[in-house]
Amino acid sequence: MSTLRITRLGHGGVLYRSPNDKWLWVDRWSGAPTYVPPPEPWQVDVVAPTHGHFDHVGDDATDVVELANAGGTVVCSHEMSLYLGEKGVEAVGMNKGGTFEAAGIGLTMVHAEHSGAVTLTGGGPTSREVGCWGWVLEFEDGTRVYHTGDTDLFGDMALVRDRWAPSIAVLPIGGHFTMGPADAARAVAVIGAQTVIPVHYATFPILAGTPAELQAGTRAKVVALEPGETWEA
Repeated sequence: MSTLRITRLGHGGVLYRSPNDKWLWVDRWSGAPTYVPPPEPWQVDVVAPTHGHFDHVGDDATDVVELANAGGTVVCSHEMSLYLGEKGVEAVGMNKGGTFEAAGIGLTMVHAEHSGAVTLTGGGPTSREVGCWGWVLEFEDGTRVYHTGDTDLFGDMALVRDRWAPSIAVLPIGGHFTMGPADAARAVAVIGAQTVIPVHYATFPILAGTPAELQAGTRAKVVALEPGETWEA
C-alpha cells in the first residue's frame, strides 16, 4: 500500500489518489484560468462535488457529467443527484450525517456554511439550488481528511474534530465568497488538524487571501500547493 497523494487542480479543485490508487475528484473546474490537469492517463473512480457553483463543477455541472461518463461513481446531495439524473448521470444522492463507501473510500457528508446552486445556461442567467456540504474522507490506511468545501467558519466544526479527528483539513482562504485566512486559521484550531491545505484563492484578484496569512495565524503545517502540484500525506 502506498501513501495518499493530494493534487491541487487549480481554484478549489482537488484530486485525491488513495493508498490503493483510487482516484477521487472533488470540485474539478476545468474552465478555471488556473486549472492544471494531472498527467494522462486519467483515472476516475469517485466524483464528490461539494455544491453546484460553476467554479466547482462548471456551468450545468458539465465537469461532473464528464467525469461520471469516464466511469466515476458520483456522490452528492439528493437534490444534485436529481439534477444529474436529468443529465443522464446516475448519482448516489445523500444528505448531511450520512456515510457512503465508494471504491474503498468512506465519504461522510457534513455541514457547510455557503450556498450551492447550479448555474443554468439554457434560458438566460439562472440557477437551481442543490445544497452545499463538506466531506470527511476516510482512506484505506485510516487517514482522514476534512474537505470543507466553500464555507465560512462555524462552531460545529468542533463536532468534526470530536467525531472524526481528521489529521488534514482542506480549507478555502480567498475571502469574499468564503472565509479568509484569519478565519481559516481559527477553523484549523477548532478542527485540530495537524496539516492544512489552502484552496480557493488567487484565481481572481478578489480572492486575495494568501497561504502566508494563513500560516501567520496557525501552528499547523500549511501545505500551499501550486495548481498541478502534488503532496504526499
